[in-house]
Amino acid sequence: MYRLSLIILLAIATLSHGQNNAKKQAPKREATPADALATLPGFKVELLASSDAAVEGSWINLCKDAKGRLIIGGQRNQPMLRVTLKDGRVEKTEKLQLPITEVMGLLVAHDSLYVMGAGPAGGYGLYRCRDTKGADQYDDVKFLKDFRSAGEHGAHGLALGKDGKVYVMIGNHTHVPEKVSPESPFRNYREDLLLPRQWDGNGHAAGILAPGGYVVRTDADGKEWELVLGGFRNAYDIAFNTDGELFTFDSDMEWDWGMPWYRPTRVNHCTSGSEHGWRSGTGVWPDNYLDSVPPTVNIGVGSPTGVSNAIGAKFPAKYQRAIYICDWSYGRLIAVHLTPKGSSYTATFENFVAPMGLDGKSPKKPLNLTDIVIGDDGAMYFTTGGRNNQAGLYRVTYTGTEPTDAAAQPNTDGAAERQIRHSLEAFHGKKNPQAVAAAWPQLHHEDRHLRSAARVAIEFQPVAEWKSQALGEKEPLAAMTALLALARCGEFKDFTDLLAALEKFPLDKLSPELKLEKLRVLQVAMARHGNPSAEQTRKLSAEIDAIFPATAEAFNREAAQVLVYLQSPKVLAKCLRLMAEAKTQEDRFHYLFHLRTLPVGFWTIDQRKEYLGYWTKDKGKMAHPPELVRWFAEAGRGYADGNSYNNFLKNFLKEYVANMSAAEQKELTPVITAIDKAATVTVEAKSRPFVKKWTMDDVLPQLEKASVGRNFEKGKQAFADAQCAKCHRFSDYGGSVGPELTAVASRFDRRALLESIIEPSKVLSEQFQNLEVNTLDGKVIVGRLVDETADKIAIQPDPLDSKRVEIKKADIETKKPSKLSPMPANLVDVLSADDVLDLIAYLESGGNKKHPAFAKK
Repeated sequence: MYRLSLIILLAIATLSHGQNNAKKQAPKREATPADALATLPGFKVELLASSDAAVEGSWINLCKDAKGRLIIGGQRNQPMLRVTLKDGRVEKTEKLQLPITEVMGLLVAHDSLYVMGAGPAGGYGLYRCRDTKGADQYDDVKFLKDFRSAGEHGAHGLALGKDGKVYVMIGNHTHVPEKVSPESPFRNYREDLLLPRQWDGNGHAAGILAPGGYVVRTDADGKEWELVLGGFRNAYDIAFNTDGELFTFDSDMEWDWGMPWYRPTRVNHCTSGSEHGWRSGTGVWPDNYLDSVPPTVNIGVGSPTGVSNAIGAKFPAKYQRAIYICDWSYGRLIAVHLTPKGSSYTATFENFVAPMGLDGKSPKKPLNLTDIVIGDDGAMYFTTGGRNNQAGLYRVTYTGTEPTDAAAQPNTDGAAERQIRHSLEAFHGKKNPQAVAAAWPQLHHEDRHLRSAARVAIEFQPVAEWKSQALGEKEPLAAMTALLALARCGEFKDFTDLLAALEKFPLDKLSPELKLEKLRVLQVAMARHGNPSAEQTRKLSAEIDAIFPATAEAFNREAAQVLVYLQSPKVLAKCLRLMAEAKTQEDRFHYLFHLRTLPVGFWTIDQRKEYLGYWTKDKGKMAHPPELVRWFAEAGRGYADGNSYNNFLKNFLKEYVANMSAAEQKELTPVITAIDKAATVTVEAKSRPFVKKWTMDDVLPQLEKASVGRNFEKGKQAFADAQCAKCHRFSDYGGSVGPELTAVASRFDRRALLESIIEPSKVLSEQFQNLEVNTLDGKVIVGRLVDETADKIAIQPDPLDSKRVEIKKADIETKKPSKLSPMPANLVDVLSADDVLDLIAYLESGGNKKHPAFAKK
């Protein structure tokens, strides 16, 4: 959650010689005013309350109790509040006497308040709180489940299903808890990557394996737990739609911008046993993989937080039936309109509430959306906050002329297909002699969710009951789905039979979709069972080579991986041609990445030179997929390569060089050195003398002076001289070991920016937090985790130096997140007051020289 970090940023403190002004009391902080927000025609937004940060904290979670009161949770030792509403206004705010903090999920159900947070049991997980004395306080607090992972990638949102179960959304840094039911619907998950992956270039999520983020459910007492589905990056919240179907809003990995495996934030239909394809580092599955289900709709760049339905809202019918999602980074409360298709849905979306100026043509205020709930009065209430940002409580009402009668009824469209899927999901996790017969007719259904439900039902039955039927299936789509099940559940002795069955469906006779599905069956079979025989390898290579490359880039990407794995003698020349003809950076880098593992003997020296030439050719000039460019525009900012871009290239190069002969390395040293240097960010900074050790009290009274009359060029120079550019990318300039700052003003107000610089260790984002390792021989190593294997980890102590320290896991006594920010304090102490104000204006401009802050007074 709330990714793009706050430990960031640069250097923004300032003021100078006005020491009398420095003693003035800073103005009270207020949330972004409602008149700075835009909504749809007929709707009205009001700001009801701004939190007193010192007393009430920064709000990240919201729910409604049985009396219609709002319960609000905060981060890091901040209190839980209960807000009583009357006539759409805050009548009373009180602190709940609950010893729980770091509240990432709230749910009122079963005469209880369920809280996901850190509490008196000493663990982080799910608590059930009840009022047993009738005193309107939760006096009985029970710890139901320890998830052992707090924070932004830990255990998160809660929702109540029609089955009476409590559903929990879990982030990707949280291991599946112990003692989940052996009859859980989601079990047979693996990485299923055919070629070697690399972890993220900056080390984020290194060593984390499937299932990534996942959903579990439990009974009211938290006694029985089931793993329901998985494969998310870091979805934060979940909600059921009017049909009782579960949805989430999954995060992107913004450090992957510009790389072929980047996938955007997306709304996902969370069906039983479904796999959604997130894998760490370069291993992310594309949407077309047969063993996953597709997103309902791609949203774009952003940072997902709250998700809600609008059941009970006094809105027009269309908006009662929508799912609402929060984008914390860019301040968008988005309405997602679902249309039934098969047993699942397609969707469109629109901004429901967003800051004015989101189009980037004018300044906009931050709106760090965190959660949503529909009140008893039919209004929508939402909160802002997170990472110590100023929190606010807002109300959205409909004031137009359309009817607002209750319309959130189940869809009749798709009801029959949903019922079929539900009947198949009843077999998930269980052996049942009726399962295969019931599921088999759906293996060729055009709806992938229904097809997935059928395959998962079959996979839980003994392979001997359906293996022959899978091998003999004649309908192509049903055959691919059944053979995928055999690849996932069968043994090595089934491998030869599986390949023989696939031969009945020659690639050149299949549709584009079926070509991809056959390739995926091959990938999974080889990933799980190893290499085919020499004769099988020859036949497979010849079949794929005969139609590779094709006109469809999706096919070429998957075919290239299979041919590299099979070490086809033709794959190198063909992939070099595809690199030469690539229309986008992402297309070219797909082949650049996967060819790196081809060993000595495949390459001529001229091919080595041609391949290396693509590392820098057209750098910065290549196109990107049009939808990617659109996603950035919709968020009100320009495109930028992700933070891991340069380190990815350096790491790819390192592996590629390791696969050269000594003679090749020697001959190509000048080219290799030039590429490595190009991927190493250097920033020219002027040396400046010490000015003053700035404090928050020094600077706060002067922050408004950054609004007008500033100097763009001086702000840019201050960005370099305060060493911000060494770690942070801004527009097309700077480093990448810290958060990308182009759109920082969309996320943080000036005070939050100032605090993150003056007190950089006060609020730490997990994505940029160092690891502290204590070894058995008394050593303490602090730095970023950049690699992990079964027996050791690698730590990079200096973010600007690629040197690593490798530590055997057997030698580790303890390891924990460091409480100190990687960002040094006092960076602004070399800046004058005017330079700092110019720097602030530069940051808020997003790199736009025509920003109003640079207008003359």
